[in-house]
Amino acid sequence: METDIIQVQQAEMLQAINRSEIDIQVATAKAYPRDITRSLDRIKAIATLDIETAEDCFYALRRGRGNDAQLIEGVSVRLAEIIAGAWGNLRVATRIIGNDGKTITAQAVCHDLETNLAVSLEVKRRITGKDGKTYSEDMQVMTGNAASAIAFRNAVLKIVPPAVTKKVINDIKQVAMGQGLTRETQMQRMTDYFAKLGVTQKELLGYLGVKNIVEVTDDMVFELRGLANAIKEGTTTVQETFRATKAESEKIAAAARKKSEDSKKKAEAAMAAAQGTAQPAPAPAKAEAIGPETGEVIEVTEQG
Repeated sequence: METDIIQVQQAEMLQAINRSEIDIQVATAKAYPRDITRSLDRIKAIATLDIETAEDCFYALRRGRGNDAQLIEGVSVRLAEIIAGAWGNLRVATRIIGNDGKTITAQAVCHDLETNLAVSLEVKRRITGKDGKTYSEDMQVMTGNAASAIAFRNAVLKIVPPAVTKKVINDIKQVAMGQGLTRETQMQRMTDYFAKLGVTQKELLGYLGVKNIVEVTDDMVFELRGLANAIKEGTTTVQETFRATKAESEKIAAAARKKSEDSKKKAEAAMAAAQGTAQPAPAPAKAEAIGPETGEVIEVTEQG
């Protein structure tokens, strides 16, 4: 009696399982469509449970230095997670798809099961220091996790329309700005938080471009809170934000010197051009006279 050998193709089985799971989820989404008003209310309720939760919902960081610095603000990974959970009928997955020794690449896929709209986004993060050395294995894992979290956020925010969530996000921002707390109290909280990261109050004030705490505004305090989230998520680091390397400092100083020299040269050129177009002063008028001793004609310059 011959025994038939049944070969199971693992890849085909996984595809069939995934397809059936998606089909069930799509059918469920069609049967129980989301209520947008209820979803927005739930997002706001979760995000504003307390000030700390609301503060974690935003990030802020500056790119560039000096006059070229630009403030970038946005929704944090935490708020993206709240939105994804409260929005409903979303299928989100992230994974690491590449590591070439210099950068690590994370991919996120977000699928709206109701509208059948799906997006796939990739995020790259460097895994080498400024000296060119590759991070340790633990640091690479942390960088990969940060890249996956950021990819998750970006994919979710591509699916959920920002026009729909704009108002509720503004409401959350008002809570995050510390309603009921004085500006001094909020600033002290930020100072204490960054002190744990090794950042001094002097560095904080320098980052904000002010000389003392009295000059700090509510928006500046909110920016610091957003910066803390950006550092926590791995979007930036304390080193990148507060401490330029020696080479960067020299580069900035050289650029400032060059700008000063260029301005000086332009001023000198403008002055020279102005002097070149000015009319020369008229020569003093001359008159003739007779020398009393020699009887010769001599020239006498008239003094104006």
